[in-house]
Amino acid sequence: MDWMAWTWPTAVFFAAVGVVLLGMTVWELRMPGVARRGLLPIVTTRGDRLFIGLLGSAYLHLLVIGVTDWSIWVASLLSLVWLLAVMRWG
Repeated sequence: MDWMAWTWPTAVFFAAVGVVLLGMTVWELRMPGVARRGLLPIVTTRGDRLFIGLLGSAYLHLLVIGVTDWSIWVASLLSLVWLLAVMRWG
């Protein structure tokens, strides 16, 4: 049986996603958010925007890597900018 090869960057990525989810959970329990409408054409809460932002970042990252010959760091930066924009103005 072949096992997935976990590298340090992969482990750091998944740990960071876990920390973000844990942080959002604590934040929501301590200060419940209010649903609002922003950049996205739907009413969303902080958790909704985090989910949409993470999902969109993953697809954007894959799109940039698959369609262009840009560096993986450019794809990562664009994905991070998307996530932050959705969290702030989404």
